[in-house]
Amino acid sequence: MTRIESQSTRVQKSAAEVYTFLSNFNNFEKLMPEQVTNWKSTEDECSFTISGMASLGMKIREKNPNSLIRVEKHGKAPFDFLFDCNIREQGNECDVQLSFDADLNPMLKMMAVKPLENFLNMLVHKLKEVC
Repeated sequence: MTRIESQSTRVQKSAAEVYTFLSNFNNFEKLMPEQVTNWKSTEDECSFTISGMASLGMKIREKNPNSLIRVEKHGKAPFDFLFDCNIREQGNECDVQLSFDADLNPMLKMMAVKPLENFLNMLVHKLKEVC
């Protein structure tokens, strides 16, 4: 598995508020950059297309209140993956880091690591603005 991580970002909301926001995929659409199209979601599942890359489907697999939301592949996806939203309480604020563990073949790894890293960083910075 290839591990890709976002930068750790301080969000000026409590861990509980950020956890509640990220626990519902309907909120994720607010985080998506313009390269994401065909967004469909319920509270626990979503699917979308990243222009020029792939279509992905995800569902929430595990929740640890105020600290972790673990997401796994669901439906369409060109590879298996786990996506974690890690939340660390810091007083009235929290630090958020996203990680993506993907089963990428060497060719796909070479092409996808940097765009996926950029995508995760975009999500975490947008979270800081929207949440």
